[in-house]
Parts: sequence; C-alpha cells; structure tokens
Amino acid sequence: MNGNQPKRLLNEQYLSESAPFRIFKHRIEGSIEVHWHEFFEMALVLEGEGVHVLNGKSMRLAPGSLFLVTPADFHEIIPDPGSVIILYDVVFTQHVLRQELFQWLFQSSGERACDLAGTVFAAFRAEFDRMWEESELQQAGSEWVSQGALERVLIDMARMGARDREDYQASGHVHPSIRIAVTYIQHHFREPLTLHHVAKHAGLSDNYFSECFRRQLGTPFQVFLQEQRLQFAHALLKLTELPVTEVCLASGFRTLNHFERAFKKKYNHTPRELRSGQRPQFVD
Repeated sequence: MNGNQPKRLLNEQYLSESAPFRIFKHRIEGSIEVHWHEFFEMALVLEGEGVHVLNGKSMRLAPGSLFLVTPADFHEIIPDPGSVIILYDVVFTQHVLRQELFQWLFQSSGERACDLAGTVFAAFRAEFDRMWEESELQQAGSEWVSQGALERVLIDMARMGARDREDYQASGHVHPSIRIAVTYIQHHFREPLTLHHVAKHAGLSDNYFSECFRRQLGTPFQVFLQEQRLQFAHALLKLTELPVTEVCLASGFRTLNHFERAFKKKYNHTPRELRSGQRPQFVD
C-alpha cells in the first residue's frame, strides 16, 4: 500500500435510488488496493488467476471463484504475475432485496466465498450472463429479470455456505427480532448505532430488546457492538498503514481514548504496539 487511507467507495459513485443494482464486466490487469464500500459487491471470476484478500484472509482466485463482500468488509485483488483477471462484478444496496430474503441471506456472519466447477459453475455463469444481457438491452421488465437472477445466485450461495457452517443463528433458537438486530449490527457497526436505534429497527422496546439480546446471545448489546468494531479495527491495523486515529474512526469509535482502552483490554496491547510489533513485558 502507499500509506494513504484505503479508499471507501460510495453509493452515489455507482448507484442511485432509482437504480440500486448494476453489473460490470471488469478486466483487472493490476492490483486493486485495499478498499471498502457502502454497497454490497458480488463477483464471479471468468478468466485469470490471482489472490483475493478479504478481511486479511488470502484466497486463491481462478475461473469459478465466487465471492460476496458486504459494507462491513474490506478487500483487495492481486492478479498473478502475467495474468489478467476477467470477472463479472455486481454491486447493489440492501434495498434491492426483499427484507425477509435479506434477513435470511445474512443471518450468519463470516466471509462468503466459494469455488465453483463443472455444471455448477456453468449454472452460476448463466445467471450472471443473463444479468449482463438484461443490463445491456434494457428491455421492458429487465429490472425484474435481473433482480430474480441476483436473488437466485445469492440463495444458492447461501445454501452452499450453510452446508459447511453452523452457528447460533442458523440453529433457529434465536428470536427473529434479535436475528434482525444482529444482522443489522454486522452491516452497520461503523455507524453511530445506539440501543434505541437498533431496538426500533428490530421492532422492540428498548428495555425488552436489551434484556432479550443479553439473554439470547449471552452478551449485552454494547459489548457485542464493540466486539464487531474491535475485530474490524484489529484487521485494519495489521493489514493497512492507515493511521491509528483513522482506524479508530473508520471502525465506529467516536474517541481515540475509548478506542485505545477497549483495544488494550481485549488484545492486551495498544493499537500502536500491534502496529509496531511490540508486546508489553511482564515481570513476575
């Protein structure tokens, strides 16, 4: 990296209220540096090979690689030397999906990436081809056709991930309103969230939400929210040269003092010590 703040791509640069969905066909010849965005991004690699670094985790890219990046993620793409990556890239906002579908798709956290081959790859590619064709032709009903193809891809991807992943939310014992709240937090933790705001989004009173959240997840709302922010900050510190103050703000903390205290309590060293590779010395 060049030491500058990782770029944040905004909705207004790529999308609009009247067009919350777009598809591109990109040819990537050089590295795409670390960035994050306000929208969701889903890509299917058609040709070429390289590395996709998602939240600090490196994954190989090759024809058939499929990945989904949320507004809570940051990533970069590095083609192999001499290789050109060609991929479909779909960007969209939450509003393009029905609320019930969005909630089901994102009821669990974690990276969403897989490698497709054979007839499965062909089936997914056909859906992306259809979205591309409809975006080019702009016929009557193109918006609905594209939305249907997008939903099918997201559903099939979620089904594939569910076979390999089990967590407390997928187990079904968490109250639906709390699942809605958790999903919302996971995608908006960098914003100045309050208990009242999230409780209202979940359709519960503040007091009932607070008690229900703690009882269902075993941790208070504020602790859960802070954990999301600290994990994001930890990854930014390790994988970028973003100044500590900028990491603090980008992760959703409002003051540097609060961020540094919380970080040291969780990781047993300060953000600057992590960045410099130092660790506190303990004396018996």
